[in-house]
Amino acid sequence: MGQITANKKNPMVYLPGMEVLESNMLEQVLTLSAGIDWEKYEAADVEQALRQERLTLADFKALLSPAAEPFLEDMASVAQRRTCDFFGNSIYMFTPLYLANYCENHCVYCGFNCQTAIKRARLNEAEIEREMQTIAATGLEEILLLTGESPSMSDVSYIGRACQLARKYFRVIGLEVYPMNSDEYAYLHRCGADYVTVFQETYNPEIYEKLHLAGRKRIFPYRFYAQERALKGGMRGVGFGALLGLGDFRQDAFATGLHAQLLHKKRPQAEIALSCPRLRPTLYQPGENPGGVSEAQLLQVLLAYRLFLPMANITVSTRERASVRDQFVRLGATKISAGVCVGIGGHNGEAESKGDEQFSIADPRSVSAVYEALQGGGLQPVMSDSLYL
Repeated sequence: MGQITANKKNPMVYLPGMEVLESNMLEQVLTLSAGIDWEKYEAADVEQALRQERLTLADFKALLSPAAEPFLEDMASVAQRRTCDFFGNSIYMFTPLYLANYCENHCVYCGFNCQTAIKRARLNEAEIEREMQTIAATGLEEILLLTGESPSMSDVSYIGRACQLARKYFRVIGLEVYPMNSDEYAYLHRCGADYVTVFQETYNPEIYEKLHLAGRKRIFPYRFYAQERALKGGMRGVGFGALLGLGDFRQDAFATGLHAQLLHKKRPQAEIALSCPRLRPTLYQPGENPGGVSEAQLLQVLLAYRLFLPMANITVSTRERASVRDQFVRLGATKISAGVCVGIGGHNGEAESKGDEQFSIADPRSVSAVYEALQGGGLQPVMSDSLYL
């Protein structure tokens, strides 16, 4: 699986070959998100935030604070209006395709952790194309390609070839792979990739260091600047997220929104997306909600994101059960996955996937079932709004 090169390395120091951008955005995010006194916010602060057309950082904090918990219905009402203003009743549909689960990082919470004895696999070209043909037959026109974080087992050329194959079947191609330099992102964009999602996991450097014990992922700033490098490489969109439950979920949600806002101000042409995933059980981390973030708190984060960044797509994944996802797309989420398999392979009707899954999903519905649920809720499922000439 490749040599683990970052073990015991200072997580704030780049490794050789990692591209360094001239930017102070990381310092801004860390400074503004550290030491927030969430208890100082009161009902009046929340009510004031709900009256604003454009939220300040103080307003965003108020909506993430405990004081906002009794106002979820009011937040939902405003969020619905904001969503309608920017997206109408459209909900974008996609599915992930996991190409490989080899990983060179030691992240204590992850099912792909290089120290776990899971069944590892990587799809070859023929297998990738069969998976894509099966997915395309469902009517989906957007796909998200994922790998474990192993440049040695899933190198840039391998991911690029997968993008080229995907372009034969899909209008929109997203990537959720290991962070890269801008020239590598440029290559993948030329191969057909449209956007890149990178989860920072947690924006608290102390917690980040304790959770990421080895591998390139241990280097905090390189991961932080991945979205900016992707845009520099020509990608038209980028996604942000923290894995809620690793640290203080309010601090991580605030830092995620701030990070996205700052990059959008710097590159206003970029399409911005947010995710709010919670920790899910894995083979080595059982339990229904390992991070202790409740569904009500998750909804609070989603609504605060919508009010702070009304133009951003917000994704709700199959980490959440069907009833929760159906509620969230009515209140502010604009993107939903369907027909999901998080193992390696498994879309083309085989009895089981070639490689083990990263986490347990909570919503196994098919594409048609999700499509019908959206329509039944008065929403318009959208497979793609992209046209290539």
